Amino acid sequence: MNMLVDSHCHLDFPELAGDLPGLLKTMQENRVGWALCAGVTLERFPAMLAIVKTQPNLFAAVGVHPDTEELAREADVDTLVALAADPKVVAIGETGLDYYRLKGDLEWQRERFRTHIAAAKICGKPLIIHTRSASSDTVRILKEEGGESVGGVFHCFTEDADTARQALDLGFYISFSGIVTFKNAVELKAVAQTVPLDRLLVETDSPYLAPVPYRGKLNQPGYVLHVAEEIARLRELPLESIIEATTANFFRLFNQARK
Repeated sequence: MNMLVDSHCHLDFPELAGDLPGLLKTMQENRVGWALCAGVTLERFPAMLAIVKTQPNLFAAVGVHPDTEELAREADVDTLVALAADPKVVAIGETGLDYYRLKGDLEWQRERFRTHIAAAKICGKPLIIHTRSASSDTVRILKEEGGESVGGVFHCFTEDADTARQALDLGFYISFSGIVTFKNAVELKAVAQTVPLDRLLVETDSPYLAPVPYRGKLNQPGYVLHVAEEIARLRELPLESIIEATTANFFRLFNQARK
C-alpha cells in the first residue's frame, strides 16, 4: 500500500512534542509513512533532531525562519553546513522572506536568506522556502545566488499562479498545506490544479493550519491525508495517484532521505 509523506511539520513545538507515540499512531492509521521536521531557530534544532533520531521515518531540516527578528544566535554558513552534516538532516530551511508579519527595513532578512542559499550549495541539500508577501524578492534572490543549482520546495504555498510558474521555472517543487482545503482559498485551489504532478508535494505545517474537517483545531502529520484528498478531488484524479506522485517527488527532491 502506498504511503504519504508530510513534507513539512514541526514535531518539536510544545503543542506536539509531548505525544510522539500518538502522532505516529495517527500517521500510520492515515497512511502517512514519513514526515520532515523543518528548523526554525538554531536554539530549537538540537531538541528537534533528538526527536527525529528516535524514528527511522522522520527527517530534519536545519534553518532559521525568516520572521524571527530577535535571535540569541544568528545562522552563519559554517554553522548551517556543520549541522546539515548529520545524515538525518536532508534539507536547509525553512528559510526565505516574510514581508507579511514584519515591516520596515528587512535587509537582515534578505541577508539571512542568502546565507542559507550559500550553505545549501556547499552541502548539496535542497532548500525549504518560506515566502509570504515577498514573492518577487524571493525569486530574485534565488536567481542572484544560484539557488536553482540545489533546488528545493516553496512550502505551504499561498502565492499566485505567476509565482508558482516562476518557482517551477527555477526547478523548485510546490507544496500545498491544509489551506488548500479551505472553502475561501479559490485562487490557491486553481493553482493546485495546474502544478505538474511531478513537482507536487503535500504537507501539514503542523501544529498550524489544520485542514478541513479539523480547521481551527490542532494540526498533526496524519492529517496530510486530507490535503491529498482535496488535491485529488480538484484534479479529478484517484487519491492513489496523488499519494504515489507526491511520495515519489519527496524522495526524489530530498534524495538523502531513506525509505
